[in-house]
Amino acid sequence: MELYVILVFVVGYIAIAMEHPIKINKTASALLTGVICWTLYAVSENNASKVGGELSHHLASVSEILFFLMGAMTIVELVDAYQGFRLITDRINTKNPKVLLWMICFVTFFLSAILDNLTTAIVMVSLIRKLIPNKEMRMFFAGMIIIAANAGGAWTPIGDVTTTMLWIGGQISTFAIMKGLFIPSMLCLLIPLIYLSFTLKGELGEYHHTAHMHTHGEEGPVKGSTVMLCLGIGALIFVPIFKTITHLPPYIGMLMGLGVLWVVSELINPHADEAARRPFTAAGALSRIDSSSVLFFLGILLAVGALESMHILQHFAASLDSALGDNRVIVTFIGLLSAIVDNVPLVAASMGMYSLETYPMDSMIWEYLAYCAGTGGSILIIGSAAGVAVMGMEKIDFIWYLKKISLIALLGYFAGALTYLAIEQFM
Repeated sequence: MELYVILVFVVGYIAIAMEHPIKINKTASALLTGVICWTLYAVSENNASKVGGELSHHLASVSEILFFLMGAMTIVELVDAYQGFRLITDRINTKNPKVLLWMICFVTFFLSAILDNLTTAIVMVSLIRKLIPNKEMRMFFAGMIIIAANAGGAWTPIGDVTTTMLWIGGQISTFAIMKGLFIPSMLCLLIPLIYLSFTLKGELGEYHHTAHMHTHGEEGPVKGSTVMLCLGIGALIFVPIFKTITHLPPYIGMLMGLGVLWVVSELINPHADEAARRPFTAAGALSRIDSSSVLFFLGILLAVGALESMHILQHFAASLDSALGDNRVIVTFIGLLSAIVDNVPLVAASMGMYSLETYPMDSMIWEYLAYCAGTGGSILIIGSAAGVAVMGMEKIDFIWYLKKISLIALLGYFAGALTYLAIEQFM
């Protein structure tokens, strides 16, 4: 039966990776993979109470990640509804392409550490649309936004979903991951950025019609935008502090932050009618969050849980260990693999492969995995959620990205990886 479960997982994995060619949403593939894996396990065991107990055990840890993500996504949507991010982006107004590139990349890097790489990429691409009319130039900026967002997301526990999974799972702690990965993540961005600074040619271009201002929704500021931005970012930064003080799971801190923002959003326009208020309430934000992503994580984590319960992942880890012998080589390879396939199942599988008894919290393998899985996705445009979102928004061709951005992203990835390993070795 193990063979059938592995076969289902591999077919599901291929379906997720080939989402666009086969025209089937990856969430559907993930949910079917998770459910079928557990069904086959239950049929093979003939012990319903044992399988049910293991499923409940996995569901508890999966739920922590899902509630955390839903809370974070709702907070970000709520801040966005009040146009809070415009308070940051409206202050960028240089006309020098190279100066603008550095500004955009650094804002993206630090913003994605607080929000998450997907949201930051969407916010920053919306910004460059207003600043850079030249399509070719804008595509280079969009490519660098992908690299900056993924590098920025890797060094904090709330910046990337894979780092969040490791944090909630107890593999990494807040301050250790920030201290260990900040320099490698920064180098992962700086190497491509320095290269492009010397090779980037052309102008930002100019808009030739006033209609542009209207097509990009340039309405006036929304009441309460400053309050919501400060509260939103404060709530996200508060989560690791809350966990450190109370030792409660991070999703409790996230839901507390959401509760505060929800109350404040209700009080900003108390006298407006229901229809006018709805887009600016948490209920409205909840209806706009990407629910299919939440279900995708559910399907993937359930599938990986089934493989873990059947001890398939432990056997796979042992065979990898005997074949390659060095965990650093294995993790580096996982990072490169995350450029082709989704990094969520890769990290989920890795968490099942290596136990916390053998590799306790903040071991090198966990920190290095957070870096590699977080930044390796930048090598191909389909390798990360930020890349796929930017690809859709800017209609960037896969081959164009491969020719113009992939090599410098790969150089950045290896620069950061070697830096982390060197620091680990000498410190």
